[in-house]
Amino acid sequence: MLLPSILFSKLIEPFSAPFMQRSLSVGVMVGLICAVVGTYLMVQRLALLGDAISHSVLPGMAIAYALEASIVIGAFIAGILSTIVINWIRARSDIKEDAAMGIVFSAFFALGIILITIIQKNEPIDLNHFLFGNILAVTFNDLRDTAIIAVAVIAVIILLYKELLFYSFDPLGAQANGLPINLLNLGLMVLIALTIVASLKIVGVVLVLALLIAPGATAYLLVPRFHQVMLLAAGFGVIASLSGIYVSYFTNIPSGPAIVLFAFGLFILALLFSPSQGVLTNPHTDSGSSPLWQEIKSLLPRR
Repeated sequence: MLLPSILFSKLIEPFSAPFMQRSLSVGVMVGLICAVVGTYLMVQRLALLGDAISHSVLPGMAIAYALEASIVIGAFIAGILSTIVINWIRARSDIKEDAAMGIVFSAFFALGIILITIIQKNEPIDLNHFLFGNILAVTFNDLRDTAIIAVAVIAVIILLYKELLFYSFDPLGAQANGLPINLLNLGLMVLIALTIVASLKIVGVVLVLALLIAPGATAYLLVPRFHQVMLLAAGFGVIASLSGIYVSYFTNIPSGPAIVLFAFGLFILALLFSPSQGVLTNPHTDSGSSPLWQEIKSLLPRR
C-alpha cells in the first residue's frame, strides 16, 4: 500500500504548487480560446495571418518591457498595428495578402529582435521567455488578465457566432446580405491578437500558431459540422495544454514545446485513425494493399 500511496502523491504533486495551479488554470483558458479562434483561421485558410500577428507582437513586448509598462498592452498594440499595416499594403497595392503578411511579420519580428538586443546591453533578458513561453513566470496578474481576455473572446464569439460563420464561409454573400464585413474582419483580427497575447506566457511567440491551428485541424478530421469542430477543437486544445504543462513539470522541459508536441500527437492520431479520413481506418483498396502502403508508395520515386 505504501508504494501506490507514494506514486499517487507524486502524481498529484503539481496541483499543490501555487505556480502550477496558476499555470494549469491559464493553460485551460489558453487552450480553449486558441482552439475556438483558430477554427475560424483554419476555415478561412488564414493560418499565415495567425503566424504574422504572433511574430508581430515581439517589438511591442520589447518596448513595453523597456518602458516598464504592461507587456500585454504592448503586445496587443503591436499585433493590431501589424494587421493595419497588412491591410493597408493589400489595399494600396497589387501585393497579395499572403505576401503582405510575410513582409510585415518578418519586419516586425526583426525589429523586435533588434530592440531586445539593445535592451540586453543594459539589462540581461532571457529571449527564450519571449519566444517559447515561461511557465514559471505566470503570476496572479497573468491569470487575471488571461481570464478577462478569455471571457471577452468567448462572449464575442457567442454573440457574433452566426455573423462570423457566414462571413468565414461566404464573405461575398455576407456583404450582399448587408453584414458589415469590414467590421467583422477587424473584430476577428482583434480576437486573434487578444488570443495570441493571452498565450504568450505559456507557448511564446514562435509556437502559438500551432496551438491556434492544430486542435481545429484535428477536430476537422473527426467531425463534419462547424460547431462540432469548434467544440471538439476546444477540448483538444485544453487537453494539449494541460498535458504539456503537466509533463513539463516532471521532465523540466519548456512548457510551450511540450504543449505543441501534444497537440501534434493528437493530430497524428486523428490522421491515422479518423473513422472517415484515417490513413489506417479507411477500407482497403481494390488492389488489396493497405492505405498506409499506398501512401508510402506515392512518396517513392517512380521509374
